[in-house]
Amino acid sequence: MGLVSAMPAAENAILGYHRRPAYSGRLLLRRRHVHAICADWLERYDIRPRVPTLPAFAFPGGNQQKLVVARELEHDPDLLLVGQPTRGVDIGAIEFIHSRLVALRDDGKALLLVSVELDEILALADRILVMFDGRIVGEVTAEEAHERKGSTS
Repeated sequence: MGLVSAMPAAENAILGYHRRPAYSGRLLLRRRHVHAICADWLERYDIRPRVPTLPAFAFPGGNQQKLVVARELEHDPDLLLVGQPTRGVDIGAIEFIHSRLVALRDDGKALLLVSVELDEILALADRILVMFDGRIVGEVTAEEAHERKGSTS
């Protein structure tokens, strides 16, 4: 959902940020620069294949997910809304993404995580709200949370 599958990885890497001076001149994208940035992210986030010119649909699902994560984390957001950040990625990528999200949080940034993965929630959350049928039915701190804890409301 965070990519335009027919567009190259490099353009997807700046999607939503494409008008920033770092990526765009007066009329056109700074393609060489965008490709260089994307190539760096593909390497650092272990996204394969490492070809910025390939369309997003040519990347396996987990690598598409890592491209979206890289794009958002590399722009140093003050607030990040994250839905299922590690869905479809391998165990090494999960640990890497989690460490980057924790670093973001530790830098004083706000992070709203939505996940169905209890282990992910327990690993990343300071405060946990449980929703059912569109309503908040429970709230616990990370220290109070565990797999068998019932609703607190």
